[in-house]
Amino acid sequence: MNPSSCQLPISFSIEKLQNDLLICETNLWTPHFNTNRYEGNWTSVSLRSQSGLENDIFSFPDKEYKNTPLLDSCSYFKEIMDWFECEKEAVRLLRLGPNSEIKEHVDNDTSYEDGFFRIHVPIITNSEVYFYVNHQQVPMKMGECWYANFQLPHRVLNKSPEPRIHLTLDCIRNDWSDELFSKIGFDLNYVPKYECSDEVKRQVIAELSRNPSETNDKIIAELQSQMK
Repeated sequence: MNPSSCQLPISFSIEKLQNDLLICETNLWTPHFNTNRYEGNWTSVSLRSQSGLENDIFSFPDKEYKNTPLLDSCSYFKEIMDWFECEKEAVRLLRLGPNSEIKEHVDNDTSYEDGFFRIHVPIITNSEVYFYVNHQQVPMKMGECWYANFQLPHRVLNKSPEPRIHLTLDCIRNDWSDELFSKIGFDLNYVPKYECSDEVKRQVIAELSRNPSETNDKIIAELQSQMK
């Protein structure tokens, strides 16, 4: 079984990350659309989105994405994006406010085995931020670069009086990424089998229903048949 999360062998300048963040702080932070998934304040700014707008924070697979005008002013964020030699979908800044919580949930088709990988680069964080994937704490520090399998249950608690801000990149698996992930111990041929509760299945169904397709309809029907 591949790890539920792992640190990649690259780190980034905290100073440069925070300098680019200052540029983005002048923009409107858009509340996350999944309001039932969090308590407190969870907002985002897009550097790459489907519409090319900074306030478009939706992230669905198999869609066209384009850089937003804001990215032109953020040279270090662009440099980080270019380090990943693969196709990128949504690229966002995700801000979890003080004393806020992202409730446990799953994001469908967001594991490396699905041909997709989401990267987190913490820009602002501290020891009172608790990030859990598959019920295990992931100790992300500023400037580090992490992958996590968000097909598994995950949640975040910010118990501090300061916001937690991450740069996130949604990337498409390719030969370059296969070489990178094999070096950190991934079995590239591993096919996971997910066992999840009815509550998690309901969450997956709700997420799939947001992006109707023939494939998603079949997955929904299969999940519904498995529920008690």
